[in-house]
Order: sequence, then structure tokens, then C-alpha cells
Amino acid sequence: MTNGAVAAPSHHNQPTVDQSDRLVPINLRQTGPTPVELLISTRIRKSPYWHLSMEAGCWRAEVYNRVYHPRGYVRPEDGGAMAEYHSLVNDVTMWNVAVERQIRVKGPDAEAFVNFVITRDATKIPPMRARYVILCNEKGGILNDPVLLRIAPDEFWFSISDSDLMLWLQGVKVGQPYDVEIAEIDVAPVQIQGPRSVDLMVDLVGPELADLPSYGLMAAEVAGLPVIISQTGFTGEKGYEIYLRDASLHAEEMWNAVLEAGRPHNLAVIAPAHHRRVAAGILSWGQDMDAETLPFQVNLGYQVPRTKQADYIGKAALERARALVEAGTPPFRMVMVGMRVEGRPIDEYAPDFWLVRPGDGGDPVGYLTSPWWSPELNTNIALGYVPVELSALGTRLAVDLPAQYADEPGVPVPAEVVEVPFRPSVNPNTRERLRERGLDSAV
Repeated sequence: MTNGAVAAPSHHNQPTVDQSDRLVPINLRQTGPTPVELLISTRIRKSPYWHLSMEAGCWRAEVYNRVYHPRGYVRPEDGGAMAEYHSLVNDVTMWNVAVERQIRVKGPDAEAFVNFVITRDATKIPPMRARYVILCNEKGGILNDPVLLRIAPDEFWFSISDSDLMLWLQGVKVGQPYDVEIAEIDVAPVQIQGPRSVDLMVDLVGPELADLPSYGLMAAEVAGLPVIISQTGFTGEKGYEIYLRDASLHAEEMWNAVLEAGRPHNLAVIAPAHHRRVAAGILSWGQDMDAETLPFQVNLGYQVPRTKQADYIGKAALERARALVEAGTPPFRMVMVGMRVEGRPIDEYAPDFWLVRPGDGGDPVGYLTSPWWSPELNTNIALGYVPVELSALGTRLAVDLPAQYADEPGVPVPAEVVEVPFRPSVNPNTRERLRERGLDSAV
């Protein structure tokens, strides 16, 4: 099919997209938007900042880590998510990210235990530094990709993405000789992101904040309350996270102190800016990867160092997978790529995994996971999965966009595989820094 209308699927879940290497295929049914009211009940946790987000204008939410998660403050008629993006890239923003539940591993064997559950080398993380890490199961599937904070020689915090890592860690410990305690703690973060974030943070905690390096940590006080501050974030912009201790007791004092310090810097409270994290090539667990995804499929090969001597969960499977990738016979059919996608600006979250076809036509062979419009690049950009043989830079593809984004309803729009990240980051992530040194590799 070339430049023709999209054919009706022969099966609701698109059997032409080969997912035979998965036990549970990604749901590729194209249902479109299905607006429903979010039921607020006691089954799902409200974070300490939930009511403060409501006061700040939050009008929609979803569930992340079994916590209600604010996902919109500016109404669509007032500019919606793209207006929030404008605040992020021009001024400074605060995000309620208490959904990043903090799982503490503490005790004499904390370093050894953490080293056993992450793929990177925990012994190389000094106290008061953080790292982006992954944890894998015995088959090498990615279970979580938290930021790991080393608070002390015997204390680590996993600031987790959207899977219940505490239960996994506690299960791993059963029957093992590690002298550690594993529990969630009453610490809830907010993110301060944007080019004016350093100015706000200096006003908030003092001039020493300006010297905090990327992935550095510092103990400080906000409104007289003890916090840990990291130079991390979900954007590629300059940014920080403030981890408030005893958050269930002191959320209001800290939140209001940040609002007050932010007034001279045009601070806006917004939702996590997924459009900016896509441009930076930052992945979202559950959306871009899951427990059936190998690191080598999603440009996380650098998270599996060849030099780590200690054993860890998934090491044997990951080394076998690396050998197969290097031999040209990868143990997976699909890989994640970046794409430039034509069509009208995608200015809202996609309700479905939109389908990808070969550029010269034919049945769907892949799908988008994270599409957004990039104002800086003046094009739609997306992360998505395609067969390995269609993953080379410059490969022409076509994407089935909904009618409101397609140039012609029912006709796939052209797309092209491009390099990730899509634009340089102000605050480069590990993969970007390795690439600058010529060390980035899929394997």
C-alpha cells in the first residue's frame, strides 16, 4: 500500500506486528480517546502534595506507583501541555513527583545488596552522589529504572519509576545473607526544572547550591525542614529534585516556601513534561519499556558494563544477549528508535500505541510509544519500536496518525529514523556524556 488509505485490521491487536518474542504482547488495539472520570478512593494513595496540586489548578490525573499523579494544570483552551512546556524551557517549573516512592536499603551490607540487584557497579558510587540505574530479572528484562541516591556508606534510596520495586527487593532478600533493612520511607520529592532553576534554588537554600554537580547530592533545609537535594530531573533542562523528609507532616511548609522563592523567577506548577523528556531521549518505564524489554533494545547497553566483576541478577542472561547482538543475531525482533514524524503538531498524550509501517507501504510492523511536537525542531518527534532491519538512521517509515494529526485522514504520514537525543540537553544524561567521549554503544 503506497500513499493509500489505512486498511482495516484483520484482527483487533494487529497481528502483522510480530510480537512472538513476548509472552504478553503490547496492546496495539486502536481505541482512541475514551474519556472517563477518575475515581478518587482510598485504594490508591494520595501523596502529601495532592491537595496542593489541586490548589495549583490540577485538572487531570492518572495513577503511577499506586499514587494519584497530577498530569495537567493548564486547561486545553488556555494552551494545555504546550503552555506548560513554554514555562519549562523559558523559566522554571515545579512538579509534584511524590509518585517517585523512596525505597531505602540500609545496613552493613547495603552496598553488597544494591550491587547484586543493579546492573551498574554500586561500589563506584560515592556517598552523596546519585546514578541512573536499572534493575533486571533473571532473563534480563528491565524491572525498574530508578535514580539511585547513596545517602551514606550504608544507606541507599531507590527513587523508583512505575513498578513496585519494594516488593521485588524484599523478595530478593528472603533467604539471602544480607544484613539490610528494606522499606519505603516518608520522603516525597518535587522537581524544580528549567533554565532559571539554579537561581530559584540558590535563593531557597544558599549559594553553595550553584556548585552542585550533575547527579550530586547535598543535605539542606527548606523552611527549616531537612531535605536532600539532587541535580537530576526528567527533562534534559537544568534541574533539581528536593526530597522532603517526613513529607506527610511538612508538605505544606516546603511547597509554599518554594512557591514564594519562585515568584521572582516566574515559577509555574506544571505536570511532568513528557514532551521535553522525549526530546532528551529519556525513557518512561511502562510506556517505552517493561519487564520483557532487554537493555540492548532501548539504547541502555551502557547500563550493562563489561567491567563489573561481581555477580548480579540477570548478568548471565544479559551477557548471552550481548554476545548474540554482537554476532548479528539479536534475541529480539524489535528495537527502539527515534523518529521524525510528519503531520500536524501532536500536542497531547497519545491514547494508543500508534502503528508504524515501512516507508514504501505495507502492513504495520511497529508502533510509537512516546510521540510529541517539538517547537524547537518544528516537527513531531517520537520514540518507538521497529524491526531491527528497519532501525538504521535514515530509514524511511510511515505512521498511522489519528485524523486530527494526519495531513489527510486515513493516510499514513512519512517518518524517518533519526538520532536520539533529538536535541542537545542542557543537563546531559549518562548516555549523552558517554557519546561525547566516543563510548556510547548498543552493546
